[in-house]
Amino acid sequence: MRRTDIRNVVIIAHVDHGKTTLVDCLLRQSGQFRDTELKGERILDSNDLERERGITILSKNIAIPYRGVKINLIDTPGHADFGGEVERVVKMADGCLVLVDAAEGPMPQTRFVLEKALEAGVQPILVVNKVDRPDGRPTEALDEGLELLADLGGEDILDDVKYVYTSAKEGYATTDPESPTTDMRPLLDLIVDSLPGPEVDADAPLQMMVTTLDWSEYVGRIAVGRINAGTIQAGQTIELHQTGGPKKQKIAALYTFDNLGRAAAEQAEAGDIVSIEGLLDVEIGDTISAVDADNALPRLTVDEPTLEMVFSVNSSPMVGREGKYVTTRQIKGRLEKELERNVALRVEMVPGTEAYAVKGRGVLHLAILIETMRREGYELSVGKPRVIFKTVDGKKHEPFETLRVEVPTDAMGPVMELVGHRRGQLDEMAQRGDYSLLSFTIPSRGLIGLRTRLLNATRGTAIINHRFESYRPFEGDLPSRANGVFISMVPGKAVPFAMFNLQDRGEFLIPPGVEVYEGMIVGESARDKDVTVNPCKEKKLTNMRASGSDENVSLKPPRDMGLEAALEYIEEDELVEITPENIRLRKILLKEADRRRQGRSASA
Repeated sequence: MRRTDIRNVVIIAHVDHGKTTLVDCLLRQSGQFRDTELKGERILDSNDLERERGITILSKNIAIPYRGVKINLIDTPGHADFGGEVERVVKMADGCLVLVDAAEGPMPQTRFVLEKALEAGVQPILVVNKVDRPDGRPTEALDEGLELLADLGGEDILDDVKYVYTSAKEGYATTDPESPTTDMRPLLDLIVDSLPGPEVDADAPLQMMVTTLDWSEYVGRIAVGRINAGTIQAGQTIELHQTGGPKKQKIAALYTFDNLGRAAAEQAEAGDIVSIEGLLDVEIGDTISAVDADNALPRLTVDEPTLEMVFSVNSSPMVGREGKYVTTRQIKGRLEKELERNVALRVEMVPGTEAYAVKGRGVLHLAILIETMRREGYELSVGKPRVIFKTVDGKKHEPFETLRVEVPTDAMGPVMELVGHRRGQLDEMAQRGDYSLLSFTIPSRGLIGLRTRLLNATRGTAIINHRFESYRPFEGDLPSRANGVFISMVPGKAVPFAMFNLQDRGEFLIPPGVEVYEGMIVGESARDKDVTVNPCKEKKLTNMRASGSDENVSLKPPRDMGLEAALEYIEEDELVEITPENIRLRKILLKEADRRRQGRSASA
């Protein structure tokens, strides 16, 4: 039977197509909250990193009552690096809102998340958002969304797919983009009238899969999932089916989702999304069942990681000055804690070392983890990102991605050159006004550091998106960084006089006054070789001064090196040193004599 009093709906779309803003709008118009409860924009992006970057990293659950129906809305990330979040939460839903930007149309991540939703049997509603954009083309965007649905094997449901046009910013939904309404009721009506309630078996034994984990300092892990069958009660003894077999445990507390938060419940029924406290060592993919029911569900699987970085302790001369957690044991404990909820992450110890190979979906996926750790007070060193190779039929295979670049037509040449230089193959090219849309297939290795170069070459006008496509035979070596670096030969503080005399030979990555150490990377050389420099050299003082004899020291602004840019910039013999206050680049071997000795042994 199907429940008619509930709708479980997941919101999926490409990054920056307006998912979280749409949820804000629905919350404000629901009439369930005081103004003080809904402060600011992107209310569900509660994480500081989410607010700063303007992206959703973790999925969230809320509930909105409408026409006597409880609508459980699940907001998901739009970036490909957080696909693990999307894959899990679609299993809790029966319907989905597929958001498409009225100007951009379906993008690479739209295809990825819609494919996962259709695989899970979720029924879609197409929502063409941002119809108020001056460059919007809502009817064409809708047609492209329907074509995408057909491409992904949804031909049999194509005739029944509903759609609506919205402007989350202006706060309205309509079936005609030329006739705006005043509220979001057309969208809510569509959810209630066209999306199914959950298919349940209320009389069967309890069955529920854990699809998300939350964490509390007071009660530990909190299991979140949808009840597939039966009922569940607070205080009930259940069986937790894990990889090692079932274990009997007792539920300490039971909650259902209510508006922006959770409400304690004594009982919940099949179809409800609940959170459960008190289950020891519960993991994502576990099945919760009645005792002796023997109805465990197949374990949840997500796509494998495609990129890895090596995390190790900070071994620079400045270790321990800025962070609270600096030991291998502390880093190991933090990574183990992250594994509890981050299902797309893998952590392995590097044999013969005290470092850890951390594997994820992409540079952003791992950069978010690193940024979170440094804000918590951790110091660590991270090596160059590397793709994960596979052996298929005795041959080396590597991950390939679909790269889509939207760029002004007059800036298309540098894009073609840069992508081609990294073994990218042009698959498709289309025109949209003054812009060209280029679609490439490129090795994942070629994407490392490419975004920065494309933005520099197009003066920031390129819009770049990519998603994992498949593993293919190894393409051969790719060109490494074209320029060498400035390496400090002494410890001390960088002074303007020394930097002024060096800036004609390259570009600095640090401003004057910054403390440096021997082996630290302070700039990029104009040549292809590394150069050892002294950025701390003071001007010699004399007792004779003449008017106008002192040069006016004018320094170029240093290149801004954020965390992702630094990770993509370094080479195999370099590290990114990460502390709560600074991001520094350094050589693995700090002393020049050691680097020369290694160079001689490598060439021998």
